[in-house]
Amino acid sequence: MNTKLVESLIQVILSLSDEERSLLEERLFFNSSYPSTPEMMELAHRSKAFDFLYDEPDLYTLEDGEAI
Repeated sequence: MNTKLVESLIQVILSLSDEERSLLEERLFFNSSYPSTPEMMELAHRSKAFDFLYDEPDLYTLEDGEAI
């Protein structure tokens, strides 16, 4: 194991700004093989997969339910 390299990396990471650390975390821990939430929303919108809901009757109004 290269302990000296690990210690050097820790020092570099500790010297990063908050913005740089966030970018590093995103690159290390974010699995980009999956689409993001905005990408999924755009896909659903463009595919018109939920357009059938426009033909559904409005079952509820703002007056339904209990006040919070």
